[in-house]
Amino acid sequence: MAKVVSLGIHILDILGRHVSRFPPGQDLDLIDEIRLTVAGTAAGTSVDLAKLGAQVYAMGAVGQDESGRFVVDTMKRYGIDTSSIVLKAGVQTSCSMLPIRPNGERPALHVLGANAQYGIHDVNWDLIAQADYLHFGGTYLLPSLDGPPTAQILKFAKEHGVVTTLDMIAMGRADALELIAPALPYIDYFMPGLDEARSICGLSKRSEVIQFFLDRGVAHTVFKMGDQGSSIAGKGMNEIRLPAFKAPVIDSTGCGDSYCAAFIVGLSKGWSLAEAGRLGAAAGALVVSGLGSDAGIVDFDQTHQFMKNAEPLPMNSND
Repeated sequence: MAKVVSLGIHILDILGRHVSRFPPGQDLDLIDEIRLTVAGTAAGTSVDLAKLGAQVYAMGAVGQDESGRFVVDTMKRYGIDTSSIVLKAGVQTSCSMLPIRPNGERPALHVLGANAQYGIHDVNWDLIAQADYLHFGGTYLLPSLDGPPTAQILKFAKEHGVVTTLDMIAMGRADALELIAPALPYIDYFMPGLDEARSICGLSKRSEVIQFFLDRGVAHTVFKMGDQGSSIAGKGMNEIRLPAFKAPVIDSTGCGDSYCAAFIVGLSKGWSLAEAGRLGAAAGALVVSGLGSDAGIVDFDQTHQFMKNAEPLPMNSND
């Protein structure tokens, strides 16, 4: 069983579906469902990793509030080790309100909360050194870690033989490249959405975006592309294009997190990059079919079976 440290943002999501409009004044609209879930590019990935059979250690921060207790208690129920989650006094747990549109899109209202106060002094270095994988999730929403501290953590992991993966939430920042650049040489699998990667480098052609990050030290790019599937590339290898799988679209929240989780699990089983990516695609398709980042996935066997039987979506041949 792979030992995975998932470090980064921990969020309580409040989701409602489906929201076609915001009622004016104090009017009331009825919707089908409201849920509370553990989310974020670290915490949401942790939940999916645990469901898929990994031994997961969460590392991040929550507030000393009801939302924080919900996040920690929920993760414990999935068997995640939460002993390295720091409780921050005087600040609320990070939360997002997500009114899910009928097409599955998810505009967000977000409070940084405790994530903004998680710093290098909070990191459990011994735990990282003992891990098989370090998943770093939440660049650009971790202001106390963004920039050189992220590079310090990933460099430490690499020096201790730990495989590193990184996902983010890009926000169209002018300093996006400046913040991520120090960390790039220490990332084995750079796993943002393709549009996020484009916004960082300012390029649009996928092959050029891939080369941009490989030239700056990333060992592999793993770009998630929604219904256009995913792209996996590395130095000295041809790009692997993989399709997404057909599934009813309820809510796209957490699809990228689930892809990362399943990809890591596939790697831990010694699978090829293509097969790990296919498992990632299966996890994403399962999650998009329910409300919240923890929807759809039951366990590894169910996800693997779906991967073998699901219908792939057509891919656009354009770069």
